[in-house]
Formats: sequence, structure tokens, C-alpha cells
Amino acid sequence: QVQLVESGGGLVQAGGSLSLSCAASGLTSSRYAMGWFRQAPGKEREYVAGITWSGRLSYAESVKGRFTISRDNAKNTVYMQMNSLKPEDTAVYYCAVAQGWSYPTTNRNEYNYWGQGTQVTVSS
Repeated sequence: QVQLVESGGGLVQAGGSLSLSCAASGLTSSRYAMGWFRQAPGKEREYVAGITWSGRLSYAESVKGRFTISRDNAKNTVYMQMNSLKPEDTAVYYCAVAQGWSYPTTNRNEYNYWGQGTQVTVSS
């Protein structure tokens, strides 16, 4: 059974930083992409960043230069460092796994497994 366990998140003032992590277990192959998505109240879930097993990266335009995604394949864990946070970054953040993908797909329908989500709140 595949499980994704997220940690991090919380409340921070605008301009501050937070770090998220997501540990995956139960995966039978290391060839997968891991992504972060977020969903604000009343909005659709949107792609934030992704990374493949080989280290290929992608970011949404709204977070480029502020967020950094990284991955520890030995630990099946993905991290996201979020700097210069803005109130519009407030959302529930989800990590997800897309099995078999060699590039970080931005399509949420391609992701097979999801974490439970962690709240990030940025106050102005």
C-alpha cells in the first residue's frame, strides 16, 4: 500500500519561509515523478512544482525563483523550500506521485497517489 506522509507547513508572515517534506512508502519502483500541488478555498488544485527520480525539475511560473524542490531517492522523500512567501501562497499543499513518469508532469490526473495535505497560511 502506497502512503505519502507530508510534514511542515504552518503560519508565517509575508516574506517569510517554510519547508515542506513528503515521505513515500510502499512504492515498488523508483522511477516516478513527485509533485507538489496546492488548493486554495474555492479554487482548483494547481500544480506547484515537480521532480523526477533523475532530478528533472519544473515549477509553476507563480513560484519560480521563490520555491525550491528537491528529492532524496534513498529516503523516497521530496522536499520543498518556500521563500519570500506571499498571502496568495495560502493553500492546502499536497504531495503526489506519478508512477513511470520521466519528467514532472503538471497534469494532476497523471498522479496516482496523494498525501493528506498540509496547510500553509501566509499572513499579510
